[in-house]
Amino acid sequence: MKRVVFCFGIAIIAAVALWGTRVNAVNQQFEERFVVNGKVDQTGESGTYNFDKPHSFISFKVRHNGLIEVPGFFRDFTGVVTYDAKDISKSSVAFTAKSTSIDTGVQGRDNHLRTADFFEVEKFPEITFKSTSVEKKGKGWVVTGDFTLKGVTKSISFPFNVTGFLPGGQRSGPRMGITASASINRRDFGVNWGSNIPGTSTPVVSDNVDVILQIEAVQPKAPAATQAE
Repeated sequence: MKRVVFCFGIAIIAAVALWGTRVNAVNQQFEERFVVNGKVDQTGESGTYNFDKPHSFISFKVRHNGLIEVPGFFRDFTGVVTYDAKDISKSSVAFTAKSTSIDTGVQGRDNHLRTADFFEVEKFPEITFKSTSVEKKGKGWVVTGDFTLKGVTKSISFPFNVTGFLPGGQRSGPRMGITASASINRRDFGVNWGSNIPGTSTPVVSDNVDVILQIEAVQPKAPAATQAE
């Protein structure tokens, strides 16, 4: 019995050692392919990058009762970044979120948000943004464009950061990461529901809403070259 336990223990130690070796090999391959001077590649390739929805978020947060910020997401969306590596100012971005896909984690609240009090999703099923300019501002960048919500279009600006790039591999084309955020006044877009808490000047729902984008985008993988017959 002791011999069996001993052999079993040796097998576990060997398996753990082998697993550790494989993890180290994968990490080394990542460092060799993706990391330059200790940092993820910041240059990237020019091209068209489509939002990778499983790894991206279009979200918002709004203050409730003047106390806390309640977050929410749009689960159904598409978007595209046209990136110019030589001149970022020539880049562009556009995205569309389905208003019916709003999700704050509370079904009753989400149903209310879909009514005419807020997004009126049957009449206005999409929220869209299409950039009109990209410009350098200080140490960062700002993308400005036409934002349409509930049938109202206004120009808004998103300060943004390009968080890095990864080259293409066997499963996908090159990737890039982008974070951006902006504050909008919901009443500018006809979303007027809500009053102040009785006896105070504090609104139940704040007028200002923060819109946050965390986007991983990927170029379509190039088709495999066919061998000449």
